[in-house]
Amino acid sequence: MNADANTRRHIDWSGRSLELLSLPLLVLIWQIASLLVNSRFLPSPWAVMQRVGELASDGHLVDDFAKTLVRAFAGFVIAMTLGCLIGIALGRIRNLDRLFAPWVVVGLNIPAIVVAIMCYIWLGLTDVALVLAVVINKTPLVVTTLREGVRSLSPDYDELARTYRMPRGRYLRLVLVPQLMPFVLAAARTGLSLVWKMVLVFEVLGSDGGVGFRVGVFFQFFDMGGILAYTVCFFVVVMGLEYGGLRPIERKVLRWRKDRI
Repeated sequence: MNADANTRRHIDWSGRSLELLSLPLLVLIWQIASLLVNSRFLPSPWAVMQRVGELASDGHLVDDFAKTLVRAFAGFVIAMTLGCLIGIALGRIRNLDRLFAPWVVVGLNIPAIVVAIMCYIWLGLTDVALVLAVVINKTPLVVTTLREGVRSLSPDYDELARTYRMPRGRYLRLVLVPQLMPFVLAAARTGLSLVWKMVLVFEVLGSDGGVGFRVGVFFQFFDMGGILAYTVCFFVVVMGLEYGGLRPIERKVLRWRKDRI
C-alpha cells in the first residue's frame, strides 16, 4: 500500500510540474515567434502586458470583462439548470425522449449565429436577447450529456436502495447525484468553453460593450496589441475558473471514486 501511495504521489507531482512548465513554454514560443516575425501584427509578450496596463488604467478593461462575465454566467447557469432537468427527464422517461429527441438534434445542429440574429431581431440588441441566444444554443448539449448519464446509471445501486427502502432524499444524495456528477462536470466544462465563445461572437454582432465588442473595435483599427491584451486577460480568467473552481469541485465530488479504488 505504501509503495502504491508513493508511486501515485510521484505521478501527481510529475503531472503538476508539467502543468507549471506549460505556460512559460507558451510564453517562450510566443517571444521567439515575435522576434522572428518582427511585425506590429505580432507584438512581444512584454508589449502586450504594457498594453494591458494601459487598457486597465483607462477603465475599459474592467468594465468590458464585467459585462461579459455577467452575461456568460447568466447564460451558463440557466442553460445548466434547464439542461440537467430536461436531460434527467428524457433519460428516465423513454416515451418523452422519443417525443423530444428530434428537438434536441435540431438544437445541437442549428448554427449559433442564426439563433443570435433571430433573438436580436425579436428582442432588440439587449442583454436579454444575448443571454437567451446562449441558453438556446447551450441547453441541448447539457440535455444530451445528462440523458446519456442517466442511461448509464447502474441498476444495482437502484436495487440496493429499494432493498433497504432508502428515503427519496437519501437516494438522491447518496445514489443518483454521485453517479451523475461526472456527466454534470463534463457538461459544465464543455459548456463553459462554448458559452465564452458564443457570448463574445454575439457581442461582436450587437452589443454596447463587453470583450467581444471591444475586440471588434480593435479589429476595425487592426490593433493586434489590443486584441492580444484582451486575449491574455481572457485566458487568465478562464484558467482561474478552471483551476480555482472546476478542478477543486471535481476533486471533491469525485473523491468517492478514488476511495472505492
